[in-house]
Amino acid sequence: MKNFIAGSWVDKANKLEVRNPFDNSIIDTVPRADAADVETALAFAERGAKVMAKLTGYERWKILRKAADMMAERNEEIGQIISREEGKIIAEGRGEASRAVETIMGSAEEAKRLHGETVPLDGDPGGKNKLGFTLRVPCGVVAAIAPFNFPLNLVCHKVGPALAAGNTVILKPASDTPLSGIKLVEILLEAGLPPEGIQVLTGSGGEIGDPLVADKRVRKISFTGSVEIGERICRMAGIKKVTMELGSNCPLIVMPDADLDKVAAAVAMTGFANAGQVCISTQRVLASGKVYGDFLNVLKPKVEALSTGNQLEEKTKVGPMVKEAEAMRVEAWVNEAVSQGARLLAGGGRCGAIYAPAVIADAKPQMRVCREELFGPAVTVTPFADIDEAIALANDSTFGLGAGIFTENVEWAMKFARQCEAGNLHINWGPQWRADLMPYGGLKNSGYGKEGPSYAVQEMTELKMVVFHLNS
Repeated sequence: MKNFIAGSWVDKANKLEVRNPFDNSIIDTVPRADAADVETALAFAERGAKVMAKLTGYERWKILRKAADMMAERNEEIGQIISREEGKIIAEGRGEASRAVETIMGSAEEAKRLHGETVPLDGDPGGKNKLGFTLRVPCGVVAAIAPFNFPLNLVCHKVGPALAAGNTVILKPASDTPLSGIKLVEILLEAGLPPEGIQVLTGSGGEIGDPLVADKRVRKISFTGSVEIGERICRMAGIKKVTMELGSNCPLIVMPDADLDKVAAAVAMTGFANAGQVCISTQRVLASGKVYGDFLNVLKPKVEALSTGNQLEEKTKVGPMVKEAEAMRVEAWVNEAVSQGARLLAGGGRCGAIYAPAVIADAKPQMRVCREELFGPAVTVTPFADIDEAIALANDSTFGLGAGIFTENVEWAMKFARQCEAGNLHINWGPQWRADLMPYGGLKNSGYGKEGPSYAVQEMTELKMVVFHLNS
């Protein structure tokens, strides 16, 4: 596939290989963009921002709505691309393709809803004969930097609201999984988006990401990825709007009154979907000491039943990680925890990029598998004495993206909701759940700003204040 730069599809002799993580076969190649390509894209985007700002809300709605319809018609094709390049099982690939349709449709609707509001200036001592209202206007040039783990839907969460708000977008998809994002660009252009509305560059973050985010012509950055890269971007960005969706090591609290079968089923789903490569994946299970042993007995067979293999085969429940190096890292972290006194209750073992879903019992909060973001198919289990200790353990993290609790006790649930330091809180489910229309974002080192089309559109616009000074 090619890059789309300055209104043309561009290929280059220097390429990046896109590989299927299951068998390491080459799926496709993409150009390796460089600093000169970034400069070309930025110069074109500066002009493109003026073109996009002139589109009416209806025109933006019409383009995005047509793109969503086209995506829905091509669901199987797109789902196959997602699964082949990222490694998630085909059911999850199709599911992501369907979610991406909803994200673009939701963005289309927001194109019609952008509005300001009147401001009651007569409530101020000097506000007599003043009429005030606000206007929302596009930021201009938006840099959208996407991760590998949801290579289409998370691109849509950036590109959709940016276009709905009347911006032009320079998209940098993840180097491991660029094909889904390029396919979206193809569809948007086919749906009638002006060529000035979007560009896509593939390549390394250091080579093209750094000059892109540092340039003053970029007025808004939307990034999803690691804390380390997020901090780097923030240092380089200067004075511009930034949304950061960063990592986490999400906790799930299991109170003594919880239905253990439901909890175990939820952990099997929310801890191992996409081979655990989800920012809000259940990573740390905190189980009441009163039910700790019983919970482990129920959880073990649920996890052992998760079959691994070729992600394109319907029977597979957990596919490969995005590349073998990541599976090797997870293996090393789990082995380290076991050497420090944890117990490998289920799973473990690596074959290429596949790591068998693992349960690490008797994990200690100071272990790396508990303190850092594992981002792989393993969950830790740690006992606690009471609700106060459970919340303290949940909050004992630099992250704060998602958290969950299982309980039938309303007092415990409300205490958790008020005191747990996370941006997305779930009662009687694991932390891995997201409706694409909801405000999604974290606290602490998990970032700032919100995604979800109606919330992201606010992040993708600037607010102007207008005051009429009337004679009477």
